[in-house]
Amino acid sequence: MSLFSKIKDKVFHRDHDAASPSSVRSAEPRAFNHERAELAPATPADVIPMGDGKPVNVEDNLAALAEFNGGQDNGWRTSIVDLLDLLRLDTSLEARQALAEELDIHAGEPDSAEQNAALHRAVMQKLRDNGGIVPDSLYG
Repeated sequence: MSLFSKIKDKVFHRDHDAASPSSVRSAEPRAFNHERAELAPATPADVIPMGDGKPVNVEDNLAALAEFNGGQDNGWRTSIVDLLDLLRLDTSLEARQALAEELDIHAGEPDSAEQNAALHRAVMQKLRDNGGIVPDSLYG
């Protein structure tokens, strides 16, 4: 399975193990309640729904996952390394080089800020292309 496929599965909540007790660090997860426009107590099912065929709000899912995992900083919004870390995927240079090849990204030198930023933008664009709702703010 390609690295982007793993990213997509986790962001779109097709990764059945994402909410297992061994993969979460927070005892009191919170999820965004759209009706009341506030954070509310959440269960793993709120944070990691298995999908119902509706478009996936990428930002909401990632923010809820970050909160569920202990309120990680918002680095995942602009950093490919932080995004991969949030999704518990390989962040190594080799993995990012493979992702760059997979997404046909040839910006900057390997492991440069330019390439990492281009990778993040490409992942967000590809998530959008695959049915995700991705706000412009996640394009760094």
